[in-house]
Amino acid sequence: MKKIVSILLSGCLLLSLCSCSLTQREEKYTATVFNYFDTVISITAYDKSREDFDTKQKLIENELERYDRLFDIYNSYEGINNLCTLNSSAGKSPVKVEGDITELLSYGKRAYEITHGAVNICAGAVLKIWHEAREREELPDMNALKNAGEHIDINSLEINGDTVFISDSEASVDVGAIAKGFACDRLREYIKANGLWENYLISLGGNVVAGGYKTDSGNSKWNVEIQNPDLEAKTALEIVSVTDTSVVTSGDYQRFFTVDGVKYCHIINLDTLMPATEFRSVSVICPDSDLADALSTALFILPFSEGWELVKSLDGVEAMWVDNGCEISYTEGFPRI
Repeated sequence: MKKIVSILLSGCLLLSLCSCSLTQREEKYTATVFNYFDTVISITAYDKSREDFDTKQKLIENELERYDRLFDIYNSYEGINNLCTLNSSAGKSPVKVEGDITELLSYGKRAYEITHGAVNICAGAVLKIWHEAREREELPDMNALKNAGEHIDINSLEINGDTVFISDSEASVDVGAIAKGFACDRLREYIKANGLWENYLISLGGNVVAGGYKTDSGNSKWNVEIQNPDLEAKTALEIVSVTDTSVVTSGDYQRFFTVDGVKYCHIINLDTLMPATEFRSVSVICPDSDLADALSTALFILPFSEGWELVKSLDGVEAMWVDNGCEISYTEGFPRI
């Protein structure tokens, strides 16, 4: 009888352990979002069920919508002071804003220092002219560009607590070089603070943040594809294996227009007031997505030697450059597969 009871108890324990194992098993789920930051957003994570994943993914989407509205420079929204509100008040009056905006703008000032001015969030006057030219598919007026270039002083952006003022009435902010990276970092913080997922991969266009591992592959790192600037190519240009870090790529192959056979991309060199032309793409890997975002833009603009020295001066940063002849240069620690 003791043996029978022992066997029954062992069987119950085994069933209990099996049941626990089954309930804890997580599967990979993916959702695609199109409504924010003018790009395709992909959210992948391991969760216990599709229902659980969808509930958490909706929370992430709500955060994306909030950041998209706060950082919008083209549209205003009832009940909030966003970057459009700030630009509209340039030279007139200070604007009280949410902490996320002051944090973003403060980081923008830091990015200006880190990149030696290559990334300047106060260059909105110049970038607006190029944006409108791209929509018309014609070159902008050079005199207008030169005039706008007189109104890109980073010091015209004044931040005092929760109040921001643009002192130059002809200046404006454009955070395109840092906003997606900043949002990625905040999403990662949100995921951790709320215990949503341990293993996930989020992509905001060319901005990717990887957390944890692929649990269906023996706890292996995430493989992130870096797009080939040649859009007709059928394979990725490179694949990197990463965990708990960010991968950001800037390139000339998505936002551009052509005039008389010459391609003009959306990344503007403020020294020349013209689109940068030295590279096809630049990818940066580092723990902070906002830094990776700023650096990918800066390295696309800077001459290779200057960009190389900039990367080597920063801890935990790796980069890959693709020049116009499709020659590729890597920093020593770039995590290629």
